[in-house]
Amino acid sequence: MSSTQSVKPTRSGQSTHTIRELTAAFSIWLAAGLVMAILAWILIDISIRGLSQINLSFLIDDVTDAGRSGGIGPIILSTILILFVTLSVSVPLSIATAIALTEQLNSESLLARYVRRCLDILAGVPSIVFGLFGNAFFTITLGLGYSILSGGLTLSCMVLPILIRTAEQAINSVPLEHRHAAAALGMSRSTTLFRVILPAAAPALAAGIVLSIGRALAETAALIFTSGYVARTPESLFDSGRSLSVHIYDLAMNVPNGGARAYAAACVLVAMLLVINETTALLLKFAGLGSTPHAGGCR
Repeated sequence: MSSTQSVKPTRSGQSTHTIRELTAAFSIWLAAGLVMAILAWILIDISIRGLSQINLSFLIDDVTDAGRSGGIGPIILSTILILFVTLSVSVPLSIATAIALTEQLNSESLLARYVRRCLDILAGVPSIVFGLFGNAFFTITLGLGYSILSGGLTLSCMVLPILIRTAEQAINSVPLEHRHAAAALGMSRSTTLFRVILPAAAPALAAGIVLSIGRALAETAALIFTSGYVARTPESLFDSGRSLSVHIYDLAMNVPNGGARAYAAACVLVAMLLVINETTALLLKFAGLGSTPHAGGCR
């Protein structure tokens, strides 16, 4: 009797543990399934409402009748130019700042903590505030006016916190063995950084860039005050240009019977995001950086 009684609690404990494991696994998969279902719902909804409006002329023609007819050729060009300015400014600044925080400054120093605190505050600033700042500083004070350049510089300020934090964590995530191996080979700190650390951190850096691209492409409030509302083809970075997100907002809110065209433009915007994501993944794969980090310079 005593042996039987001693076994029962053990089996009961194992059963309880199994139930908890199954419950936890079910909850995790349910959460993941809900996320995928939400994404699928959004994609299916905009596809049903907007794909019928998309053809070659829609992608290359000029905007006519306030967007109810014609195409979005100038809108796509303006969006690409704004994104080009944003990344040209923000990516070098963010990587340089992340290198300073990880390689040059003591992580517990007052300056490093102050910089991180500023980044956390900037990350929480609403986009409309960035728009007002960009309008006051880039558009008026610097005299850039409503232009592609003003919009791109404003978005650069917006995405810097995301890029710097992602780059910092990417560099810190590189195993110490990479640095030890480079030191054993007699590499200098700068050579180790550019030949070993940054190539090993490339997948995480690319993820941060893709996230920043997503935020830049989806931004509306900041661009209304900086890049402007004009729907014509920009001739230079100093011309005003309407982004896809602003165009979608205008069609949905200000143009009667513009809903179908707004959904069509939304399909194009989502397609751009998907293409950028897949292209980045393929480039990393072909470069040999898509899996675990490796010491690219220690060959």
